[in-house]
Amino acid sequence: MSDDEQGAPEDPISQAIEALKAQAAHQGPVETEEDVAQTLGLRLAVDTERKYMRILEALLFAAAEPLDEETLIGRLPLEANIPSLLKMLQEDYAERGVRLIEVGGRWRFETAPDLAEVLNEVRQEPRKLSQAALETLSIIAYHQPVTRAEIEEIRGVAVSKGTLDLLFELRWVRPRGRRRSPGRPVTYGTTPLFLEYFGLKTIGDLPGQTDLKAAGLLDPRVPPDFTVPDPERHIEESLLEDPMDEEEAHAFHIDFMAEDETPETETP
Repeated sequence: MSDDEQGAPEDPISQAIEALKAQAAHQGPVETEEDVAQTLGLRLAVDTERKYMRILEALLFAAAEPLDEETLIGRLPLEANIPSLLKMLQEDYAERGVRLIEVGGRWRFETAPDLAEVLNEVRQEPRKLSQAALETLSIIAYHQPVTRAEIEEIRGVAVSKGTLDLLFELRWVRPRGRRRSPGRPVTYGTTPLFLEYFGLKTIGDLPGQTDLKAAGLLDPRVPPDFTVPDPERHIEESLLEDPMDEEEAHAFHIDFMAEDETPETETP
């Protein structure tokens, strides 16, 4: 009898035990019920997260306009972590031909900026604004909340109905409220669509004086004490307003559209 035969267990039970030990050594430690449950739970969580990501992706892709987090929360299960899912989806699309961006507190897909030249032939031409409309829009954007009289004072000319009507039609400008001053004049401000069109996350992302000067958009003859207003500045007591509700804003717009056209003339 050889040494191997002498050292080997002779009874079947001992042989079975040794075989199990060898199998365990080859396969690693046997998972406990707790380990199995934890693994299954992790897989379930990952699968659920992937499902929510697909729903989120589909909602944003099919939406006719950018969606805010409140809308997304209402469309996904309560346990879905919307900010976390948006961040992961944004990272997932970071290097693709389209990307997920936040504009004015709402989310949308848009083409990657570096592909602009490829898409030039199929992009819709933006509507060109008159000089009067550009100046009026700029004043409203930087000085909001601002009244019509204040716009005219800054520009030095009367604001025509046609100019404001065009900005209303583009949905870039809206009546914000009424100034807490004699006569209760209507105040104007920009809309979320304005932020979306110009690719701004917030109104505070408008170019400042340094940016405008670097881009050659400021006349070099401006006075030394000239400053570009900060749209997110603290509103002074004299500029406070009472907001308009939707019904009042709609009624104002109808009345405004019924006004006679006033040509732009130099103020005395």
